[in-house]
Formats: sequence, C-alpha cells, structure tokens
Amino acid sequence: MPTPIRFPSYLPALFALALAPSLAAAAEPDARNLPLWEAGVGAAAFSTPAYPGASDRSNRGLVLPFLLYRGKILRADQDGIGARLLDTNRVEFDVGFAAALPAHSDDVEVRRGMPDLGTLVEFGPRIKYKFADFGGAGRLRFELPVRAVIEGRGGLRRQGWTTEPRLVWSKGGDRGRWTLEGQLGAVFGDRRIHRYFYDVAPQYATADRPAYRADGGLMLVRTGLSGSYRITPDVRTFAFVRLDSYAGNANKDSPLFRKETGVSAGVGLAWTLARSSRGAND
Repeated sequence: MPTPIRFPSYLPALFALALAPSLAAAAEPDARNLPLWEAGVGAAAFSTPAYPGASDRSNRGLVLPFLLYRGKILRADQDGIGARLLDTNRVEFDVGFAAALPAHSDDVEVRRGMPDLGTLVEFGPRIKYKFADFGGAGRLRFELPVRAVIEGRGGLRRQGWTTEPRLVWSKGGDRGRWTLEGQLGAVFGDRRIHRYFYDVAPQYATADRPAYRADGGLMLVRTGLSGSYRITPDVRTFAFVRLDSYAGNANKDSPLFRKETGVSAGVGLAWTLARSSRGAND
C-alpha cells in the first residue's frame, strides 16, 4: 500500500492516524501515566511515491487539529483509531483503521487519462505479539494486520484486502523525551487491490500503455525508521524515513509499474493545547 499518511476528509481525530509512521513510539507507557486525552494542532510535510512502483511523487503539507484518546478499549492514539479488545503482557488484539491520500492521474504521467486513485481507508483486525524485551536496548514485537480496503471517490467501494506482517523494534529514552521505532515487513494484497493500482482497461490503453490485467500477491517489502523528540511538555517534533522495495511485486509487467524502489520521508511538529487531568492508567 502507499505510505499511510494520506486522508482529506476525516479531519480532527484522524490527524494522529495520518502521522502514525512518525509518532508510532511517542508514548512510553512504562515511563509515565499519559493523559486520558490530548487535543492540539499539528503540521507535517512529507514526500511519498504516488503509488507502489510509481516514478512520480506526491509531496504534501498538512496543518490540522488532532485528538488523542487512550481508553482501555476505544483508542485514538499514535497507533491509529480503533478498539483494543485484548491486552496482556505478551499479546494485544485490536480492530482499527489506516488511511491513504488520493493521487490525481493528471499529476502522474503514466496514468494520464485514467481514473484518479481515490482516498483509501483500511479497516480490520490486528494482532501484536511482544516477544522480546531488551531493557535499555528496546523491545521487539511482531504485528499482523489484515484489512479490507475501502475507496472514497464519488461514493464508497471495496477495493480488496491487504495484510502486512512486520517486525517492529521500539525504544524510548529520557522518561519519554525521545523515541525511536524501526520496522521490517512486507505487504501482500489480493487481485482486487493489485488491479486497482496496476490494471490498464482496454479503453485506457495506448501505444505506450498496453492493456494489462493484474494478479494478486506480494506488493512490496518495507523497512523504515521513525522517531520523535519532546521539546517542551506541550511541543513534540517527529520525523520518519521509509524504503520500499517493489522488486518482487506480482505485477512488475504492468505498464504502470515504473520503479523497483521508493523512498518516503516526512517531518512535523505537534503542539498539545489541552489535556485531561486524569491519566490513561488511572
């Protein structure tokens, strides 16, 4: 899937979801009792490929409000928006969302004349298994989300499903002042989501863009690093960089597939304007 930092119409609560790659480890639950809720405003600038395997890029800037809520079940935090149904020392199970911004075909040379790629929202379950704690060297967990993909463009329509098994290493220091998170994983999708990105219907075929019908399978292999630093109790800066390899993509023969690697990066600032006096662990 594209880097999940895109969404135009779900504004306040989804700002945290949109910045999940860079804020994923911002909360250190063993370092302090975080507020039950926080509200504020954030700004971010980032650059990503227009879609997996694209040669064109999407450069974005956002200034939006955010709302974090750390309930025992309902959550809107750095890991996204959803319901945490199970949480033990080793295993966590939740149901949540991810999102991705649209790509306009007029801005992507190889797709000109084709339908735009709309806003994508993913919804489904995720299991986390926390299998290693290295103390000061960080923690290691395995995550397995399985999500249906819904497109919002002139209505809602299902565009298949994806799964992204990944290893995640996280580390926080100085009582939550800074955090780091690294990941290594792969994204798989069914035929429908691959067709969404790589199909060329006969009516859109040209001499340089022959008709093509996509198959399901591997979409990309991904590694990345994100981090945050708390400048003051209310202001935190964050950044992320991510490298995707499409070398094993199931649809490398598509005329819409143009590059075997893609880099995404972003930087931003979050300013908390209000927070609850009650802690999430109270």
